[in-house]
Amino acid sequence: MSDDESGDDEWVTDGLFEADPDIEPGETNVQIAGVDVQPQVVITSAVVILAFVFGTLLAPDRAEMVFNQVSDGVNAMFDWVYVLAINVFILVVLYFALSKYGKIRIGGVDADKEFSDLSWFAMLFSAGMGIGLVFWSVGEPLFHFADPLFGTEPESAASAESAIALTYFHWGIHPWAVYALVGLGLAFFTFNRGLPLTFRSAFWPLLGERIYGWWGHVIDILTVFATLFGIATSLGLGALQINAGLSFLGGDVFGIAVPEGAGPQVVIIGIITAFALVSVGLGLQAGIRRLSNLNVILMTFLMVTVLLAGPTLFVLGLFPQTLGNYLASLPELSLWTGSFGGAPFEGWQGDWTIFYWGWWIAWSPFVGMFIARISRGRTVREFILAVLFLPSLFSFVWMTIFGGTSLHFELFTDQTIVETVLDVGEEVAMFELYTLLPLTAILSAVTVLLVTTFFVTSSDSGSLVLAHITSGGLHQAPRIQRIGWALTEGVIAAVLLIGGGLTALQTASITAGLPFALVLLVLCYSLWKGLGEEYETLESEEFAEAVDELVEKRDVVVERAGTGVVTEIQDETDEEPAVDERE
Repeated sequence: MSDDESGDDEWVTDGLFEADPDIEPGETNVQIAGVDVQPQVVITSAVVILAFVFGTLLAPDRAEMVFNQVSDGVNAMFDWVYVLAINVFILVVLYFALSKYGKIRIGGVDADKEFSDLSWFAMLFSAGMGIGLVFWSVGEPLFHFADPLFGTEPESAASAESAIALTYFHWGIHPWAVYALVGLGLAFFTFNRGLPLTFRSAFWPLLGERIYGWWGHVIDILTVFATLFGIATSLGLGALQINAGLSFLGGDVFGIAVPEGAGPQVVIIGIITAFALVSVGLGLQAGIRRLSNLNVILMTFLMVTVLLAGPTLFVLGLFPQTLGNYLASLPELSLWTGSFGGAPFEGWQGDWTIFYWGWWIAWSPFVGMFIARISRGRTVREFILAVLFLPSLFSFVWMTIFGGTSLHFELFTDQTIVETVLDVGEEVAMFELYTLLPLTAILSAVTVLLVTTFFVTSSDSGSLVLAHITSGGLHQAPRIQRIGWALTEGVIAAVLLIGGGLTALQTASITAGLPFALVLLVLCYSLWKGLGEEYETLESEEFAEAVDELVEKRDVVVERAGTGVVTEIQDETDEEPAVDERE
């Protein structure tokens, strides 16, 4: 039932499900100069962010050295934490999906979906890993092809097959399990418990009213740092690839020299951040949703074009073979830490797997809160299975087409690009591949446009999430706050590039993700308690009596699970739940 039709049926949640806190969202905020902020969270975050920015700008060489030391330290001492934690997250979300809790509906039994399935999928995918998928889809398989794991012969057919499977591993169900966990936790405690849309709310079963004190402030401050540096990593990668693409188009296609380096990349960040501010001004429906749909269209165009222009039959055959290789090696890869060697060089695990796990965990508050915001009305099972497997499958197809095409040229032709990619960097890999295909200029231009739109949606979505966190969970934080955070994201990305380029971006993710991995382990327990309490209420006599009373008063359809637990209530006149697709 839509909100305007259920005004006299608030009993469905009132008093039975809601947490009923004494403090309303934003009640402890300070309003000044058009912003509405939680002072402890904002002031602490601002001090640390400013110290980081000025420290890096004043001593970039020293900052780069510190970034390297921190990265080496985390990789040496805490790689096992990342490996164990991310596997725990997979097991936990699968348990929630496949157990009795899977029937629980986000927002309550009478909640409607806000977006169509297609728009929902497009938005969660665009927010989740858009820039990274474009950045690494050719470069990563080529790096693993040249430096394979487990003693496989470099640049051989065996190393090519394992290269795609390893890329699947880094971009498959592991990152999306993190997003599913965080998204479910935030969505459940916001829409089912009536708590603010902020990360501290997910710990209500453990902290109760203390989420509004310093325990909650610390959780939200850690969330701000993880989110900000996770987004900055993605924006920095986007700037690197846009710069490489413009340089390629300018020099090789139009004969116009386009400079590369930190300076041009900072300018690119500034220009595209300005576009992101326009998207912020348009709002969620008109801004992010439209750009997310455009992203999917552009990605589909690139995939289909490269598939048809490249070794089509080879790629089609490669997909099932590589998928089987991935599934067969998944247990070993998931738990491998390199304790007895097996890596092609020292630091491989930190440069690849630990970087990715840290990035996904640091990225998770942003992606999780965003997909929580757009997932009202979906069951826990629908939410987890869709978030876990649909984007993973899309990523596998994308990686097979681009990575497989590049590896085909390496193995079966004299046209190779691996040496160039190893010498110059991952940001040029996709454009180098295009030189071996027809429609080089068109493919390159569309790729630059795609990375740009991903940049905008990431910045816009990130500013939305940070505004929620720093406004005490207000569902409609002032737009000026979102604009401020969009600018901050661009500044941090630029500062990281100045202070060390890709190494600094990787260090930011690994470092920000480590403390947050421990927070997410606690979230697993908190969410289990919350879902358990919800299910007990759905089974209670009090709720059953309320449902019977509603059936007598109104023409409604009550759907139940096989156990008799109510899973959905809709007006009999509604053929299907309303989907809000306002322009």
